[in-house]
Amino acid sequence: MSSPFSSVLSALIRHRGVSGCCVVGERDGMIVEANLQIGLNGTAFAALTASLYRKARRSALAAGFGEAAFFELTADAGRVCAVGRNELVLVVIAEPMVNVGLVRVEMLRALELFT
Repeated sequence: MSSPFSSVLSALIRHRGVSGCCVVGERDGMIVEANLQIGLNGTAFAALTASLYRKARRSALAAGFGEAAFFELTADAGRVCAVGRNELVLVVIAEPMVNVGLVRVEMLRALELFT
């Protein structure tokens, strides 16, 4: 039986440059469901991204910006993107040259499942 997140993760992993994606708990960083390439340490990315997303969300609220809509960490070797709702965070791990705009649109659209 497939979960409500299976189709979203399958669609995201097909994007050129995406090496993994997962749904994680915002509070604990535990993986709910994942679609990762072999060799990718999903547990570490899940915990790191949940923590960073949680802090970014709190910072945005404290600054009076409202809810954080999209979080992106860019480094020399890759990118981590996150969106969240209802204590769940959708995480995408990608290469530096990924089409972030396309991934962002699909991630934001996927939030409808997080109700």
